[in-house]
Amino acid sequence: MELSCQELRAARHARQARLHHSNEVKMTSGLRSCLYPQDELRNEARRKNLLVLILHYLMEEGYIDAANALEQETKLALRGFEVCDNVDLETILTEYESYYFVKFQKYPKITRKILDSAKSSENFCFEFQERLLKPLSAFIGMNGEMRELAAVVSKRWGFASRTCLVLQDIYLHNPNVKWDDIIGLDAAKRLVKEAVVYPIRYPQLFTGILSPWKGLLLYGPPGTGKTLLAKAVATECNTTFFNISASTIVSKWRGDSEKLVRVLFELARYHAPSTIFLDELESVMSQRGTVSGELDSAMLRRLEKRILVDLPNQEARQAMIRHWLPPLSNSRGVELRTELDYSLLGQETDGYSGSDIKLVCKEAAMRPVRKVFDALENRLPGNNLATVCLDRITTADFLDVIAHTKPSAKKLSQKYTAWQRDFESV
Repeated sequence: MELSCQELRAARHARQARLHHSNEVKMTSGLRSCLYPQDELRNEARRKNLLVLILHYLMEEGYIDAANALEQETKLALRGFEVCDNVDLETILTEYESYYFVKFQKYPKITRKILDSAKSSENFCFEFQERLLKPLSAFIGMNGEMRELAAVVSKRWGFASRTCLVLQDIYLHNPNVKWDDIIGLDAAKRLVKEAVVYPIRYPQLFTGILSPWKGLLLYGPPGTGKTLLAKAVATECNTTFFNISASTIVSKWRGDSEKLVRVLFELARYHAPSTIFLDELESVMSQRGTVSGELDSAMLRRLEKRILVDLPNQEARQAMIRHWLPPLSNSRGVELRTELDYSLLGQETDGYSGSDIKLVCKEAAMRPVRKVFDALENRLPGNNLATVCLDRITTADFLDVIAHTKPSAKKLSQKYTAWQRDFESV
């Protein structure tokens, strides 16, 4: 069938229109892909401009110490920038109020009073003293996705109408755990000092073949003091302490766990000097291709120092029981007396971990307290607790508690001892 000239011309126009539309789609797609990094750069520049405006306002109002603290925490050399003419925080706030009034016929409410301000202020200061870190807004150099993952590790919570970092896993100030606070584990403490503390304290000695170890693995039954050893290192070295569990860096989304590990180390560099403590390491870095829970050989190569933290010996168990249940203790005016054969109890608690012994001591201390519950419930109003007299805790009481509180990690000790024979590196 022959086509007329008019039909051929219409077909050609239609084909040209389709090609033009296809080119527009390709150009729009390419433009969108270019806009994403530009948006990231713009957001980053906006955060930096805001910090410069705050610094300028603090300097103008005479808050010199606050301005110096801001520049020191951000580490962005903010004094190298100046605010342009006719721009400052007060002008921006005034213009925002005018815009808000024109749009809604009322002025915006910028601040509000905190209810029970004294208590809230006290709690706020406590949180800041315990867990204070540099703000993530200064965590510049990573894209929005990585910054969001950083917020997973160091979670941003609002507190008393002010936004602050209340970090569940990261401690800036030392955890205040001294070596003497750890009962027993003398060999482990010595090896940890050699591997971590001394290279930081005496760097001139650890050069060349004596360069510091890349990583340290503390392994052993649960409740034996591995976390305490890590916190003692952070206290001794005065570093930012990252107490990371497997649940923090494990994600159900493919690829997110690897990104979280990368962000974790970027945060450690950001808050340097830092100590990263990864708990339950075998759950995230087990042997490839197996489900046995054994650590991957490539990971073992990087953990050059591998130290067994075993169950406490008899002397350590005896010292723990004496620590938790001394002959006389006084808590808020209530006296608790004991009459214990510490040597015998140290023998009877063979196979118990440090946390097991603490639990047994707690149960033993509850024995005399349970006997006075009826008297406390039936006491007349106005009678204080000081009139309550608790019975002594005897060796028989403690032995009875042991009979009903079994050790939680006794069978695991043999497993870690066998692993030590194959992979020990001290």
